[in-house]
Amino acid sequence: MNNSIVNQIPIDLKNAMLAKEKVKIAALRAIKSAFILENTKEGSSGNIDNNLAQQIILKLHKQRMDAYNIYVEQNRSDLADEEFQQAKVLENYLPKRLSEEEIRSKIKEITNVLGATSMADMGKVMGKAMNSLKGKADGAIISKLVKEILK
Repeated sequence: MNNSIVNQIPIDLKNAMLAKEKVKIAALRAIKSAFILENTKEGSSGNIDNNLAQQIILKLHKQRMDAYNIYVEQNRSDLADEEFQQAKVLENYLPKRLSEEEIRSKIKEITNVLGATSMADMGKVMGKAMNSLKGKADGAIISKLVKEILK
């Protein structure tokens, strides 16, 4: 795989360093570090495909957004801005996020296929929805919409 995310990160990091883009450098170093940790953990094949790379980057993105929200609550806009900017850099390596309307439509489709009609079916619907929307939608939004649809 020539244009894999794993191969792209060092290239983008080098370019960010040459351009002296501090926020981008920090975000890309975080990705590179997470990839190294993944490769050295026990049971690792030493090979990160694009799917796994996106899962790792999604986790980093979520951490940035959680930190951003905490800093906003604490009125630390200086720190919040940097977290938000890093999250934006990470988004370049993730699949396009779906709108709430697109997610709702997909969940309705899943409930129809599964024949789900009540909250008793929530587990089935959530499992299928999380799997099919992985990386494209936040789990909290999926959960909220599934509850709305199944009530």
